[in-house]
Amino acid sequence: MLVSLDIRDMLIIDRLELGFRPGLNVLTGETGAGKSILLDSLGFVLGWRGRADLVRQGAEEGEVTAVFALADDHPAQRVLEQAGIPAGDELILRRVNRRGGTKSAWINDRRASGDVLRALSDTLVELHGQQDDRGLLNPRSHRALLDQFAGLEGPVAQTRAAWRGLSQAGKALAEAEARLAAAREEEDFLRHAAGELEALDPQPGEDAELDTRRRQMQAGQRIGEDVDRAAQALGPGEGAEGRMGDALRWLEGVADKAGDALDPAIEALNRALVELGEATQGVEVAMEALAFDPAELDRVEERLFAIRALARKHGVAPDDLGSFAADLRDKLAALDKGEGDIADLRKAEQAAREAYEAEARTLSAARAEAAGRLDTAMADELAPLKMERAIFTTEIASADPGPEGQDAVTFTVATNPGAPSGPLNKIASGGELSRFLLALKVCLTREAEGLTMIFDEIDRGVGGATADAVGKRLQRLADEGGQVLVVTHSPQVAARGAHHWRVSKAVENDITLSRVTPLEPGDRVDEIARMISGDVITDEARAAARALLP
Repeated sequence: MLVSLDIRDMLIIDRLELGFRPGLNVLTGETGAGKSILLDSLGFVLGWRGRADLVRQGAEEGEVTAVFALADDHPAQRVLEQAGIPAGDELILRRVNRRGGTKSAWINDRRASGDVLRALSDTLVELHGQQDDRGLLNPRSHRALLDQFAGLEGPVAQTRAAWRGLSQAGKALAEAEARLAAAREEEDFLRHAAGELEALDPQPGEDAELDTRRRQMQAGQRIGEDVDRAAQALGPGEGAEGRMGDALRWLEGVADKAGDALDPAIEALNRALVELGEATQGVEVAMEALAFDPAELDRVEERLFAIRALARKHGVAPDDLGSFAADLRDKLAALDKGEGDIADLRKAEQAAREAYEAEARTLSAARAEAAGRLDTAMADELAPLKMERAIFTTEIASADPGPEGQDAVTFTVATNPGAPSGPLNKIASGGELSRFLLALKVCLTREAEGLTMIFDEIDRGVGGATADAVGKRLQRLADEGGQVLVVTHSPQVAARGAHHWRVSKAVENDITLSRVTPLEPGDRVDEIARMISGDVITDEARAAARALLP
């Protein structure tokens, strides 16, 4: 319930504090006095998108604060919880509009976004008028309104879940079919490439090993002759080993005749022969390592070039040919078993479709039943509004399947028996439209607890007994436990209010300002008399006003 509205420097309001109460609250005043500014200000603090030039002339910023009383189970409590904002039995919304257009908002003194304000607004306030900016005249919203009336949140959620399952199954099938089609297009290439790779069977690291071996054999070819000559120069016979051996034998043969003079030379030669033997052995080992079969070089080069040619052909590194071959084998395996997989996916998609269609049929049946109840409820509401001959019909037609079923819902009316029916906003006149929308609003908000309903000149275009019927219905709606705010020009409606405010406009110091005054019983007589007779209030008008007041 809206408890209070505090407005600072908005349009022609400098400062205004309003306290609202349960029941029927009415606001009256001449056209242009500022009644719409109150609704603009309330819409501003609730985050509704509206006019941008709200700051009063001469002020740097405008501010609106709204206070709501919340029950523990009020839907706004869940919105606050999801937004991480402290909740309680009182909700304070404050929003500032600075000159230049920047806006800031607070919820219970916690900074908040416009999205959170609008989410709260949906649980707090319903604004309704002939322009129907909340969507009752928009056929695209009628299905959701019927579902709300019937309490079909559960079946709708189940249908959405089934639609998601169908969408996912269809997507999986389409992707599998696309993969299979693409694989079919490259099947010949896949099989040829896989065959080449299987025949060659390249191993990880083989390219580097072959390249190293090739380089060794090529190096052996280039230096083999020099190493062989070195081996001959070091070896026996005419080589160093033979000559040093001869020198050692000659020295040892005459050593006993030379005393100790040849001992150092003999010892050095012995050491040299040992080192020479090691050098000769090393050269022999090197010769063995460098030895190669020319045919082997041809084989190594042929395989190395074959591996590198395949790597270039497929645009991969030589060491990645093995994994590339594995990918090709996987694709071929998927190709070979693809038809079987697609058959399984088609069965899954069909099962998901049947599940969705079952949920959609259940939802359609529930909507059909609810449509009859809504039509009956509308007939009950239209009779007191002097439209007992009008016919309201909830039409349900088949629509393309979607997440919320396969029904198109449209609210149609016929103003007289035998007259053609059609959409609300095309068939009904202004006064009839007001009453249709009031009746529809009453039916659709019957279960809305803790909701403040605002009717902006819903009685426009009606008068006399019809206006009195509208007032009675609004009063009864308020008496059923809701809080109703009505902006009205009808004395019959104003007289039904439990709380009455007059909106007026005055010029102070060459500045036009709007004022809102709560009316006591005596003041209400004069205000309703003004609404009856105009600027000059006569005794007859006062008498008529007293007759209207309960």
